[in-house]
Amino acid sequence: MRWRREVLDRIIVEGGEELESLLGRVVKSWRELVDAIDWSWVLKKAEEMVEKLKPWIGPEGASDAEREGHARRMLGELALLAHFAEARRGMNDSEWREERVKRLARAVEALSDGRIAGEYAERLAGLIIYYAERREERTKKRIENLAKEVGISREEVWSIVEFVLSDMYCLARDCADDRIVRKFVAPALELITLDKALNNKFDREKALLRFGEMYATAVAGDGSVGPDVVVLTVGGGLGGGAALLRLAALYVLRQLLPDGLKFGVRAYVRNGSRYNITAYGENAAGLRRLLAVSAPSAGGEYLSDKFEEFVEEARVEVRVDNIRLTESGYVAADLTISEAGAAVKYNMYLRGDAMVLEFHSTDRSRVELAAHLLKLAGISAEVKKEGGRNEWYVKATTDMLAAGREELRKALAEIVEAARDNGRVDEKKAEGWLEKLERGRVLKEGWPRYHVGLARSGALEVRFRSPSPYSIQREAQRLREMGLVESRHFTVKMPEEGRDGYVSILKEGLVFAAWLSEYGSGRQRELAAEFVEYILQRAEEEGEEVYEKAMEIVEEGRARGSLTLKGFEKEVEVEGRKHVVKVIDGSAELEKSESGKLLLRIKITAEVDGVRSEYEITFGRYGRNNAARGRAYARADAPGGREADAERLAAVIEALTGVKPRVYRRKDGQVEIVCYEGHLEGFRRFAELADAVEKWLNSR
Repeated sequence: MRWRREVLDRIIVEGGEELESLLGRVVKSWRELVDAIDWSWVLKKAEEMVEKLKPWIGPEGASDAEREGHARRMLGELALLAHFAEARRGMNDSEWREERVKRLARAVEALSDGRIAGEYAERLAGLIIYYAERREERTKKRIENLAKEVGISREEVWSIVEFVLSDMYCLARDCADDRIVRKFVAPALELITLDKALNNKFDREKALLRFGEMYATAVAGDGSVGPDVVVLTVGGGLGGGAALLRLAALYVLRQLLPDGLKFGVRAYVRNGSRYNITAYGENAAGLRRLLAVSAPSAGGEYLSDKFEEFVEEARVEVRVDNIRLTESGYVAADLTISEAGAAVKYNMYLRGDAMVLEFHSTDRSRVELAAHLLKLAGISAEVKKEGGRNEWYVKATTDMLAAGREELRKALAEIVEAARDNGRVDEKKAEGWLEKLERGRVLKEGWPRYHVGLARSGALEVRFRSPSPYSIQREAQRLREMGLVESRHFTVKMPEEGRDGYVSILKEGLVFAAWLSEYGSGRQRELAAEFVEYILQRAEEEGEEVYEKAMEIVEEGRARGSLTLKGFEKEVEVEGRKHVVKVIDGSAELEKSESGKLLLRIKITAEVDGVRSEYEITFGRYGRNNAARGRAYARADAPGGREADAERLAAVIEALTGVKPRVYRRKDGQVEIVCYEGHLEGFRRFAELADAVEKWLNSR
């Protein structure tokens, strides 16, 4: 994505106060920001740290010589950037281009022993810049025409051009332009901020949060996040210098963190010019905890889905202080939530029949942090504005608090118990609150509170409601990551006109989640297992009838894929006649039809009453409703003819699925056996068929 420079200028003006406190001068544009950075200091700082950074460069098995080579190259690229950024200071684009032409003209004059001088040297310098930027054929011709004007050979002029492009590439290609400098500005600001914090010249908490925000933003654009890894990719022109600067900032950050959060990283060199800065395993955990607090957000919700991966590593601490009685007669307390060096003190109140936790500030970023910390404590609360005042707040009440993480619930229980013991809260009311907090203990950490109950029809209802569009979107995304498909497994309705939105899990969704919890793979299986366990916990809370209904659906899902075709044997009755079905083998596969439609072919080898046959049922989608329908045809050359073959196939289908197929006898003598989606439910109980059936059903 390309940003116009005017957009960056506006963003920088909005953040002017913080930049002024950091850089010691007012900056009102992108170029002023680049010029305000002391690049000589940045380079010197990196040079001082390079020996400490070498163990982070290259794979664990790299030799000292390899690390030394990479480090020197990276430092050399940083030195080039610093030199050109300093040389350009105070110049606009056109002034800097003129300066580059002048410098290259002097080089051209020297390289040609004065034979290309004056106007010709400047013209050739300008053409070299054009050629470096675009490599156009017409520029090559203009260079050769200039050689003819001056009276030197084509070979000689190209030897000069090639020397300039190799030894003076940064001047010709411009290593101080926005495309390259932009990779250095954020890590330079990170390094300056963290170094000032280390020397007590900048607030330490703010430095950690600002670093985390910038680093998380970089990962969102040029990185990846996994359960135990955080990777940032740095590449392109002078990418090694930018990667070294990132490592330097990470090293200083490490000095600011408590022992439980310290981490190391490793920079892997790819293709000579791309660097993957990777934190993994225990190292990733410390970095993820910091990023969980500081990753950029709006309304308390992360701005990138990648940031959701950080939350699991958070280990919030909750502290209670100053339990007191307000002038209005309510019990109040100070409740502090902290993680990764960041802390927010909330006001906690016991008002009437409600527990209320809130935080107010005129600093919106501080309220965003408060919302983030609440999220890490298991509470999803929105940042809102206080009427027409220039004040923001975040607020959580009884039911939200009761669904929070154990650390938070214990602190809240401490406040309620103290108020009860001091006679400031009615004992019955206190017991009600404590019971809710205790019930919250069995809920799965990290999941919002789903409603699980029975509809009037007796069907199970599983639904999450929220007035927040961000919360609805987040929950829908979590279900997608689990492998569930919207419309087939769950439905979504966004909030509108002051009414709650919701995510509703269909029966097939819970069945499929239960199947994934047994037969899925990797992260999908983990998420599905957590979700199923959580829904069963919620169902158990609602009573025996709800729990039994939920368990019935879950068992149906777990049963899928639990059987095998080989050795399956069953007796069934077709049109009044009993048949013994013995299945020998079977498979299912997906393929495209000539029209491009995805088909599902199920092949079964079975003996029916001792007659062995191979059967094939082909499923496709038909009609306006895109309904699933499978077709098979009886064979005229089968023992007993078409009628006998059709009866045997019908017996196989009923034995495997528990559902009779339809049999149609056509005027041309063909006998067609037709199956529907209900038959697929039975087929996917078998391990050999389940995966292909599931993929085909979810391909709509």
